[in-house]
This record gives sequence, C-alpha cells and structure tokens, in this order.
Amino acid sequence: MSYYRFEPYRGMESIFKKFQQMAEEFEKGITVEYGNFTPKIDISEDEKFLYFQVELPGIAKEEVKVTINEDNYLFIKGCKKRPFDNSEVKDGEVQKEERIYIKAERSYGDFSRSFMLPENINKDSITAKFENGILNISFAKIEPVKPKEIEINVS
Repeated sequence: MSYYRFEPYRGMESIFKKFQQMAEEFEKGITVEYGNFTPKIDISEDEKFLYFQVELPGIAKEEVKVTINEDNYLFIKGCKKRPFDNSEVKDGEVQKEERIYIKAERSYGDFSRSFMLPENINKDSITAKFENGILNISFAKIEPVKPKEIEINVS
C-alpha cells in the first residue's frame, strides 16, 4: 500500500504573492475623477523627469488649479465653461440670452483628476506651463533612499 502526502495548502503562498503583486500594480494606475468634462492626460517619463500633459481646450489658465498633498497625490481641478454664455447685467438685473441646442457633443462643467505620484519625485522641482490649451507639468526625479544596512558579525 502506498501513501501519498496530501498538502491542501501547498502552492497557496505563491498565489497570495501573485495577488499582492496584482494589487500593487492596480494601485499604481488608480485615478479619481469627477465632473462632466474629463480632460485627456498623457503621463510619460525619462531618466530625469516625470511628465504630465493635460488637454484643456477652451479653458483659461486662471480656471485651472494644480496641487500636491502630503500623501503624494497630484490634483488637477478646474472648470470648462460654455463660451457663449451671454449673461450681462443691465440696470441691476441679469439678462441672459438662452440658446436652443440642435446638437451638443462637447462637455462642460467642473472637473477633477488625481494621481498618486511615485516616491522618487522631488516635490520642490515641479514646473507647470499652460500653452495653447495644453497644461505641461514636470517633476524632477530623485534617487530613492536606500534602506540602511547594518552588517552583523557572526561568530
């Protein structure tokens, strides 16, 4: 008679490690956004910098706010307004010209996008430039801090 060793949990450790890796990769790409208008964003990098390019057609740079919080999140917020809102004040009363839309495909309204930044970013090096409806944001990368290693003599 032969005996076989039954190990029901054999291999579970490698499965848990794979789930952990998947969760970490998913978290890197997570973004939070709300609003009717969602600007398109390209994120790229080279050896020295991390770049964000945000398409903001029809938006004035005064309507855009860029911030970073202490948890290393980049926030891009703003508002895209209809260009033909013809409200004006005459004799203390607001007079508004209403338009009837035949077809409306463009989106308007408040927007907010947020991105988790990597740890190797120098927050003091951020530059932002708004030109021709494109917001360019760049961060200089820094060398990640290596953990201290203490050698212990074994006798």
